[in-house]
Amino acid sequence: MNHKQERVFVLIKPDGVAKGLIGEVISRIEQRRLKIVALQMFKPTRKQIDDHYPKDEKWIARLGEKTLLTYKKYGYNARKEFGTADKLAIGKMVRGWLIDFMVSYPLVKAVVEGPHAIDVVRKLAGNTMPVLAEMGTIRGDFSGDSAAIANKEKRAVQNILHVSETPEEAEHEIKHWFGKHPEIFEYKRVGEELGF
Repeated sequence: MNHKQERVFVLIKPDGVAKGLIGEVISRIEQRRLKIVALQMFKPTRKQIDDHYPKDEKWIARLGEKTLLTYKKYGYNARKEFGTADKLAIGKMVRGWLIDFMVSYPLVKAVVEGPHAIDVVRKLAGNTMPVLAEMGTIRGDFSGDSAAIANKEKRAVQNILHVSETPEEAEHEIKHWFGKHPEIFEYKRVGEELGF
């Protein structure tokens, strides 16, 4: 793994596009010495989004479990709201909300490259739950959404952007969204050879 030229996949979600945050997201990334090496606005199909999110039952059940924990924390009755307390069944509902949300608007996909790109962009993005994200992060500055609100409204959490969590996930997502032979641009930024 070459951490100096690490790549991460970034997806600006419907709320990020609708709030006019495309430039803000890109600007914050570029200000951290990272390069945008592929970029495109597009309207995803349901199949593309369905294939983006894992389909294995373990991952889906984890979504349901998180929802059940949120309901318990805030004193909501999951069985009453969903008609079940089964974490897999609830996870399937939440996954459906994610797909509905992600196909509701154009998205912006990007490949970002640079030193420790995954860690840096994830830190810039902030906690995936915006209400818990620190001020100064993209989510902390531009979204106040929470799982409690989203779950009650039976919709996905609006958290501006998606950022790959691991090198393996980044590689998979870049291939998924840009193809097996993506057009990745190579260029030097001013001062790159000097480390700034």
